[in-house]
Amino acid sequence: MRCALIIPAWTPEEIFSTRTAGSQINYWQPLGTLYVGACLQKAGHEVAFLDGSFLTHAAILQQVRDLKPDFAGIYSTTFGWPAAVRTADDIKALDPGIWTCVGGPYPTAAPDACLADGGVAIDAVVVGEGEETVVEILDRLGSGRDLAGVAGVIARQDGRIVRNPPRPLIAELDALPFPSRELLGDRSRYIPAPATYRRKPVAIVTTSRGCDRRCLFCFQMDRERKSGIRGVRYRSIGNVLEEIELCLREGYREIKFIDDSLAADRDRAMRLTTEIQRRGLDFTWFASVCANQADAALFRAMKDAGCWAVLIGGESGVQKNLNTLRKGATLDQIRGAVDAAKAAGLRVTVPFIFGIPGETFGDALRTIDFAVSLNPDLANFHAITAFPGTPLHDRAAEYGTVSQDLRDFTFQRAAFVPHSMTRDEILKARQLAFRKFYSRPSFLLRRLAAIRSLEDCRTAITGLRSLFWLWMDRMLFRRKQPAQPQRPAERGPNRGTP
Repeated sequence: MRCALIIPAWTPEEIFSTRTAGSQINYWQPLGTLYVGACLQKAGHEVAFLDGSFLTHAAILQQVRDLKPDFAGIYSTTFGWPAAVRTADDIKALDPGIWTCVGGPYPTAAPDACLADGGVAIDAVVVGEGEETVVEILDRLGSGRDLAGVAGVIARQDGRIVRNPPRPLIAELDALPFPSRELLGDRSRYIPAPATYRRKPVAIVTTSRGCDRRCLFCFQMDRERKSGIRGVRYRSIGNVLEEIELCLREGYREIKFIDDSLAADRDRAMRLTTEIQRRGLDFTWFASVCANQADAALFRAMKDAGCWAVLIGGESGVQKNLNTLRKGATLDQIRGAVDAAKAAGLRVTVPFIFGIPGETFGDALRTIDFAVSLNPDLANFHAITAFPGTPLHDRAAEYGTVSQDLRDFTFQRAAFVPHSMTRDEILKARQLAFRKFYSRPSFLLRRLAAIRSLEDCRTAITGLRSLFWLWMDRMLFRRKQPAQPQRPAERGPNRGTP
């Protein structure tokens, strides 16, 4: 069957302030969609990928006309749900015979709401991991059978809703084909956030799925562990290395590992780094680690194996707020991990969040001071977001208030406001944090000294432009962006940097 996998059209200005979008935007390879595409291809289907990161809504519809697919799979986050509904509606208007389903974080968290919102334009919702589910759907459709009993599917059938049981999580990750990166087309468009990569092109790889922690704000597909699989599911080291070597043969020069924490199993992380070095694989890489799971020896081994930067979760500079988030880490552990990573010669990024339940504006100011005292190479300051499917969302009324506009569900707009703060205080804290951290003379001199290329110059200029507006526009993070800004039919990524 002919299949179109679609990410609905969006623009950076729908998420970020127009003043600073250039230094915040990133275009990651959509790994989940590429895994689904690979499984469909393995099953013998013809697959096309339409990425609304670079296509307008009209351009997506034109490609659907040209492709004449039998099946359209639409990916959606919470923020992207209104665009997903619009895409499904217009595809059905174009050709009612195209079988249309939705999947992704929001459909998984709120499948019934998605079917209700999508009306007759959405034939089914895929809940959870979609690789096996979508292949089974197409097998049923191709043979003229209904979807009764297909695990992981809630479908509209003969005017009624069929709710099938949940599909267990995939236990044997090595059995999955590698993501079909050839579906991306121009891979040079896909770059992570500015200043978080060193070489291009960049491939996104995950060596595991899941997490063994229960943070308040984190979405887990099977948070009740009903599938019988607890914690993290790992790919074998050999399978990971095989994919790395394939990426290098395809011309990729850097890899961003997007595991929740590459150090969740420290010994496994050491084996991976040792094997990368033993095989003499020439690539630079970036990974995330939890502060209480990594140590100096692991950071040195990562550096020796080509890692140049790590992200270490900070979240707050107040211990009671870390406890509320269920981070399982202390301020001393965060500081120790940052110091150890810097001592190993790694560049360090530390993210923080404001609006934690029980947090006060005074706490936010203490977090800013903590971020400055850590002195990482980069820091980010987000608003906590109560995404559907998270414990924070489930208990939102207990903790605070939640926006009813799904377009607010990004890390920028303070969709959640705790009883202990106001929305204005959250946004003010974000702006103060960016100003204080990035305006320090020591930081500016360090960034100036690090300029080695024309692209580094562009990065610095874009960052200075954003810093200018952080000081000049007091309403920078408070401005409501239009839902459907105008743009050309296609565009390339914004290559700005903080």
